[in-house]
Amino acid sequence: MTAETAAVYPKHTITALVEDKPGVLNRVVSMFRRRGYNIASLAVGQSEVAGLSRMTFVVEGDDEIVERVTKHMHKLIDVIKVQDISDANTVERELALIRVGAGPQARSEIMQIADIFRAHIVDVAADSIIVEVTGNQNKVGSLENLLKPFGITEVMRTGTIAMNRGVGSVKTDDLRPRERQSPDRSTWIDKSGG
Repeated sequence: MTAETAAVYPKHTITALVEDKPGVLNRVVSMFRRRGYNIASLAVGQSEVAGLSRMTFVVEGDDEIVERVTKHMHKLIDVIKVQDISDANTVERELALIRVGAGPQARSEIMQIADIFRAHIVDVAADSIIVEVTGNQNKVGSLENLLKPFGITEVMRTGTIAMNRGVGSVKTDDLRPRERQSPDRSTWIDKSGG
């Protein structure tokens, strides 16, 4: 498939509340791999409840693909809750560290550009500067594009994390009893029942 014939799919943001134990990330990512779905970005971190983690996926695909992804994720035993928050009113952020080759003459200009994006200079060496920026994908991409003429030597991006504005998304207090951990906290109560 050439670049001209490759379909351009919209990006969708999916969040999942999962058990925080070894192998869960592997099982979720393996489900994507087996079905040929592409993950544009993935971020995982502990949630506000011990024993649970939140995952944020950015998936490329049409609505049908995203619906299939969420249905397959619901079937995984370690997944407690899944939501497609693409159309919701959300706060999305990404963190990036960008190393720019910079001699003494270019530093002040790079610092001015960073300041416009509310980015921070987190390291200065004899021949480079590391810029830290936080924002949505467009903001991070725009800063990266402005810094390219100076000579970007390294970029590290976290991937998108997201939350619904206001009320929130998947709240652990609102989980139905069948989705809560057993009293001895060793296993999750069976989700297959009605």
